[in-house]
Amino acid sequence: MSHDPADRLPASDDQAQERRKRRTVANLAIGAIKAQHAAHRSKLERFADGLNNVASSTPFLVLHVLWFSSWIGWNSGVFPVTAFDPFPFGLLTMVVSLEAIFLSIFVLMAQQRESAIAELREELSLQVSLRVEQEVTKTLQLVAGLYTRMGYRVGDDPELHRMLEPLDVKAIERDLLAQIEAATAARHNRMLDTEF
Repeated sequence: MSHDPADRLPASDDQAQERRKRRTVANLAIGAIKAQHAAHRSKLERFADGLNNVASSTPFLVLHVLWFSSWIGWNSGVFPVTAFDPFPFGLLTMVVSLEAIFLSIFVLMAQQRESAIAELREELSLQVSLRVEQEVTKTLQLVAGLYTRMGYRVGDDPELHRMLEPLDVKAIERDLLAQIEAATAARHNRMLDTEF
């Protein structure tokens, strides 16, 4: 229990509202990105998700094992019935190929949507990281100011002076783009070297 009189003072309505707003924004950002995407799915996307859930289940695997075993057994003469798709099982091959094509398309649709959600999460993460960096820089500036006011001399530390400066996001972006271009050029040159 705090005995500081300032702690017993009620927070202003603006401060309380700001805290609620930050909490609400954080909860929405963290918990609702996927839910918002799921709410705005088209019928085809919902179908693709349902199909992906079914296709990735154990019963789907068991059903296919039984289906293939029965088909091959039926058409190989294992059972005393007339074969309708004799070896090399052309009809089975065509059916399985068509199934694989459609399943691949639905999986790619789901992956594309998951990729879009991941990009939103990365953007949110970047924004939060930049905000935290700004707050840390401001805290360092305040501590350095308090240190000076107490009569101490802040040492001539170049690293500390760099930390006290605001983050140059544009410079970081330029460095990253230069690194990406250099890696792409190196990969392109390796590909050209292997071709000749």
